[in-house]
Amino acid sequence: MDNKEPLPERKVIRLKDYDYSQNGAYFVTICTNNRAPYFGVLSSPSVGADLCVRPKAAYNIIEHWLLEIPKAFENTSIDIYTIMPDHIHLIIRIDRPLHAGGHAGPPLQRMMQWFKTMTTNEYTKGVKAGVLPPYDKKLWQRGFYDHVIRNEADYLECMEYIEQNPLKAHLLKQKDL
Repeated sequence: MDNKEPLPERKVIRLKDYDYSQNGAYFVTICTNNRAPYFGVLSSPSVGADLCVRPKAAYNIIEHWLLEIPKAFENTSIDIYTIMPDHIHLIIRIDRPLHAGGHAGPPLQRMMQWFKTMTTNEYTKGVKAGVLPPYDKKLWQRGFYDHVIRNEADYLECMEYIEQNPLKAHLLKQKDL
């Protein structure tokens, strides 16, 4: 007899009946598993909480594969991104000609799955080479957060949030901006 409690039902975070291959701009947040700071850590308060120590190799992996998304998925672009110690934010734009039937191509979910696979594979190589610290079972949390950007004001708000996120997390000094 198994005494394990049933897992809670996972909340559906996607818009019901929305086609995520549809042209538009999307605000996306992807978090590391258990919010582990693989891409940088806040320095100790004695050194200064406004500094960020970034493992350059890990940061470069994430940045490289973010910039590869438009090459792997035609007619997409990354408008802005920020890489935080335990998550990334980005605005991805899909602007593809519609195919017969109105379908524009691979959906956002497939792009993010591809990104996670590519970064995990390369990060794992870094761990095996002794360049990067190991991760616990998975590099990324399951799924990701997305927000369909509906208009210019919404776009500007998302862009400002991404730009200000490192400052809010005390990763940059005000004068560095």
